Amino acid sequence: MDRADPDGSMWDAAGLARDFFRLMAGQVAVRTRFFDQALLDGAATGIGQVVLLACGMDSRAFRLPWRAGTTVYEIDQPEVLAFKSDVLQEMHAQPRCRRVVVPADLRTDWPARLVAAGFEPAKRTAWLAEGILYALDADAADGLLARISSCSILGSILALDHNEDSELLRAARAAISPELVSMWRGGPSGDLGPWLNQHGWRGDIRDVGQVAADYGRNAPPAFESGRDGASRAWLVTAAKATP
Repeated sequence: MDRADPDGSMWDAAGLARDFFRLMAGQVAVRTRFFDQALLDGAATGIGQVVLLACGMDSRAFRLPWRAGTTVYEIDQPEVLAFKSDVLQEMHAQPRCRRVVVPADLRTDWPARLVAAGFEPAKRTAWLAEGILYALDADAADGLLARISSCSILGSILALDHNEDSELLRAARAAISPELVSMWRGGPSGDLGPWLNQHGWRGDIRDVGQVAADYGRNAPPAFESGRDGASRAWLVTAAKATP
């Protein structure tokens, strides 16, 4: 249960700060469903290549019902992909698409490695940047989107998320590890819509609480509109509209 004062207007911030996962778990569930549908919708239009940026332990190549002929490229640092490979082997997991891993750091020239792995920039692509933007500063976020855009033809799609920071979230992260506090870099400067437009993308930007309501769920506590201490979070799908 969420904690509140007698009039229901404020959290017991100290209590919630001890449980970062209670603050964020609902957000992750909503985000996952939203991105699953965005990628499958893109595939349904004939997009045959999907790129998961900083994929971590993302299992979409294994659990989503991909159209025949779909290739899913997973980009992350070599040690992350090696650990993931060991886990998948232990589970005898089999992908439901053609899966290609691309060891690369997003701070380097990863598009060259992606192309070397078989990616075709002349074809439409579905991109996923999940849980990335807040860990980048404004310049790095601009660089990432510029690289994505350089590999995207008209009709490609991009799914991403972003959220504001807050004292509540900082306290919750600090309760787990000080490193989680310093990991926050803020992401793009300014609003997401103009930022996407500058790079040729037309975005559909939705508040995570609204998406949660569409799914019959409560807004995640950290992002519940009208609550003192809450911040905002967005889920975005965008289409490449200009070269």
